[in-house]
Amino acid sequence: MFEATVVFSGRGWLLPAAAFVVVSLVLLFWGYRAAAVSPGVRAACFGLKLLGLLALAACLLEPLWSGQRARPGANFFAVLADNSQGLQIKDRGDLATRGDALRDLVTGAKAKWPAALEENFRVRRYVFDTRLQSTRDFSELSFQGRATALATALKGLAERFQGQPLAGVLLFTDGNATDTPTGVIDTAGLPPIYPVVIGRDEAIKDIAIVKASVSQTAFEDAPVTVQAEVSAVGYGGATVQAQLVAIGQSARAATNVSQFSTNAPTPVATPPSRGASNSLVIVQERVVAEQTLRAARDPDTLSFRFQVRPERGGISFYRLRVGAKDETAQFTDATRTVEATLANNSRVLTVDRGEGPYRVLYVSGRPNWEFKFLNRAVQDDDQVEMAALIRIAKREPKFEFKGRAGESSNPLFRGFDKKTEETERYDQPVLVRLYTRDEHELKGGFPKTPEDLFAYHAVIVDDLEADFFTHDQKMLLQRFVSERGGGFLMLGGQESLQEGGYGRTPIGDMLPVYLDRPVDGAPPADLKLTLTREGWLQPWARLRSTEADERARLEAMPPFQVLNRVREPKPGASVIATVTDAQGNKHSAVVVQRYGHGRTAVVTVGDIWRWGLGDEQRQRDMAKAWRQLVRWLVADVPGRITLEVAPEPGDSNQSMALKVRARDREFQPLDNATVQITVQPVGTAAKTNNAAAVRMPAEPTLKEAGGYQATFVPRDTGGYLAQAVVTDASGVEVGRTEAGWASDPAAEEFRSLKPNRALLENLAQRTGGEVIAATKLDDFVRRLPERKAPITESWTSPLWHQAGVFLFALACFVAEWGLRRWKGLA
Repeated sequence: MFEATVVFSGRGWLLPAAAFVVVSLVLLFWGYRAAAVSPGVRAACFGLKLLGLLALAACLLEPLWSGQRARPGANFFAVLADNSQGLQIKDRGDLATRGDALRDLVTGAKAKWPAALEENFRVRRYVFDTRLQSTRDFSELSFQGRATALATALKGLAERFQGQPLAGVLLFTDGNATDTPTGVIDTAGLPPIYPVVIGRDEAIKDIAIVKASVSQTAFEDAPVTVQAEVSAVGYGGATVQAQLVAIGQSARAATNVSQFSTNAPTPVATPPSRGASNSLVIVQERVVAEQTLRAARDPDTLSFRFQVRPERGGISFYRLRVGAKDETAQFTDATRTVEATLANNSRVLTVDRGEGPYRVLYVSGRPNWEFKFLNRAVQDDDQVEMAALIRIAKREPKFEFKGRAGESSNPLFRGFDKKTEETERYDQPVLVRLYTRDEHELKGGFPKTPEDLFAYHAVIVDDLEADFFTHDQKMLLQRFVSERGGGFLMLGGQESLQEGGYGRTPIGDMLPVYLDRPVDGAPPADLKLTLTREGWLQPWARLRSTEADERARLEAMPPFQVLNRVREPKPGASVIATVTDAQGNKHSAVVVQRYGHGRTAVVTVGDIWRWGLGDEQRQRDMAKAWRQLVRWLVADVPGRITLEVAPEPGDSNQSMALKVRARDREFQPLDNATVQITVQPVGTAAKTNNAAAVRMPAEPTLKEAGGYQATFVPRDTGGYLAQAVVTDASGVEVGRTEAGWASDPAAEEFRSLKPNRALLENLAQRTGGEVIAATKLDDFVRRLPERKAPITESWTSPLWHQAGVFLFALACFVAEWGLRRWKGLA
């Protein structure tokens, strides 16, 4: 705000005015020196007359009231009105919505401030929701916008008026911005912001999903966990019901979840199955889990937790919906309730169970029982395929004939090619291939090229010495983990780890334990397995749902007798389980670590098979443990074609960036490929647009080799399934993959029904503005020219001939006269 100052223009009258004041002081002192009154009355009369004389003397100097103000018509002033659906809320006790109140403020017949604002500024009007739009008279206000992109709107406004004299912004909104994840708006380049808060701070009766998350683990009994925080305002003592609905699939809940609801299934449109045509497919929604909780107080936050197991892999969609049990029995949008809104009562969730089957290569130096039980367990997992390469005879010399001195070749093959002689001279190891896809897989033994080995997701080595692999194959295995991102597991057979000579080899370098020195001492026996603290935190290492049951299971496990001892774990490795021998010494049993883009693990116990002997329940536990370990090994291994879906940064339209990474068989970036993406709506979005699939090409990115990207703007709430198909330069399909996401603008828009006053106050403070009450708009606009502006002008107003100055002097003289008459002075 500008500050006005007093300037004296009649400085030539300074000496006469000073002389007048001096003479007046002398006369006043002379006149009051002998007055027969109290000193206080005498001082009051003296002061009143002196003030009057000073006011008259000041007029001789011609005082002027001077200052700065915004030049009329030279500065811009922006008026922004929120057009989002969040303003459809009605405050408690109101018949009109917040949007109606906003419209009355900016266009109502009683609104006088717009005309007063245009008298001094060049007014520009805008409405905003997901984007900023210019308007002439705010006739575009419909309050149907999907989101409140406040930060984006202010940024766009600053860009539009860059280099122009923008004096300020009058902002009408509830402050519930959906594009500020940090809760702070960047104010660089912004003029003073003057927010007008729409809505009251009183709580409104409502049930809303505040937060919903999906977590997935290799824990077999509960692979998908859905957690939700639900706020209940105005429902103290009421029962809140939550339902988890599978969209486009049948699903079953875990045993610790309540029974399915008997609600009738509702047909919805979902995308076609993988590889099918893009025609409309009618499936059913099914309630797979249901819970009820009581709101103990008002307001209250309730936590719901569901555990479900999808019947198939790939992308699945679920809808979580909540409501008061006595108000909404069927959870339909048409149900009339006393809630402020139903838009925040449901949320679409996406579950990605992977695109199996995952390929695992098991390599063993001899047939053993470990493979028997491991293979039996994996065969029960439809997401894992394990091929086996088992050696049943080692490589040995075939014949050795004595020939000429110094001759090392077989005399029977003199005159033949040397390579042929070597081939005939030595046997190759005898390998048996099991569970291969075709007759060509592993025909030449362990893979020798990246394209052969990288086709697998994980490699398991059991009871096999390091010399079985050539140096190139050892380097290839290291690349398989570090570059390809595969999983590598070494089991503790008698020829594994240190006993197998893996120290100072590329394979030993990537293992999570040190193999550089042997461990002294007698082999331990009677080994009892226990989980470490880190093991208890890993769901894939546990087999029971409660700690008490898990401890009881560990106590009932039989002791192991074979341990391939290793030194301490490497830095960064995690010890998941240990074994304790008869002397009470602890040894590492299961150790894991990240290595490059992949992960490695060792199991030092060499007779895991003992676990399942003699007891059917222990056999089931052992099989489950093997499956969970293998699932963990392949869980994050990327395929040749990957599709990532992420919000476009800085985009208020909830645009999604579909990023495809294509690799060749050696997992090198694949350029010059053609990438076609098909996006299929699921659930509510499918109902809205009749499940029409959208096809679009992905363009190569400049930032990453083998990277392709496309942008998709979802128009409706619901799930979206994207499929990317990659073909090489010759037109041959390289591969395809899927990804899914849920678009739910209302989740952010109606996250809070109270105005975000703190955000608006912070915005005003950082830009030099202030929060304006709606009832004081007229007074604010009237005084607005007195505030700082880019283009200003000076103004002056003479004080010396103002009536107020002379009335002040007259009032002083009259008061002095009245006081003298009251006290009886002459």
